Amino acid sequence: MAGTTVNPTRMELTRTKRKLLTARKGHKLLKDKRDELMRQFLDLARQDHALREKVEAGIRAANANFAIAAASMSDEAVRVAFLKPRQEVTLDVTSRNVMSVEVPQYHVQTRTDNAADIYSYGFAFTSSDLDDAVRGLQELLPDMLKLAECEKSCQLMSAEIEKTRRRVNALEHVLIPEMEETIRYITMKLDENERSSQTRLMKVKDMMLEETHHYREKAEEEFLEDAAEAAAGNGPAGRS
Repeated sequence: MAGTTVNPTRMELTRTKRKLLTARKGHKLLKDKRDELMRQFLDLARQDHALREKVEAGIRAANANFAIAAASMSDEAVRVAFLKPRQEVTLDVTSRNVMSVEVPQYHVQTRTDNAADIYSYGFAFTSSDLDDAVRGLQELLPDMLKLAECEKSCQLMSAEIEKTRRRVNALEHVLIPEMEETIRYITMKLDENERSSQTRLMKVKDMMLEETHHYREKAEEEFLEDAAEAAAGNGPAGRS
């Protein structure tokens, strides 16, 4: 209850009204942030869904080509083919700010620019299906990285949405109603104190008026008594 913890003064009333104004502004900003995060999250989720279907289809095709190549080649030949790779991939991770959420961005750099370096073997003793599998995975690498970027961004944004939602609910259902209740309590107490003060002032005024009236009556009585005594002293007995 607000009355058990708040000192009902005008200064406290002013301070609480300022807090309420700030809380309402913060509530509006947090709601706007939550709505914008939800919009961007849904866009990322749709993009993630499309990328996942594409990546999974590409991986299935690459696995099928690998299976066909492994069936037409010996296990030793497959191991030797990938024994010494000629290409090297470096992954750089940066971030960008999306509504105060730092989402990752992945950038790939290869050691050489020669597209043939993805094949670490000669073509004389390997199957063309193996070439198709390697090329398919190489073409699929940017989409795989983009998929990882989207999924991590969705994860971070969903956590931020949940945190923002809790803050919005706390302001809307707890803090703002408590401040409004506190303002009503302080206003009621101040009005009650003002009425009490007016009642006391009226009582004091009545007492002062009554005291003044009694003083006048007493003064009149004393005046009449003095006048009567003076009249009695000036009578016949007094003249003789």
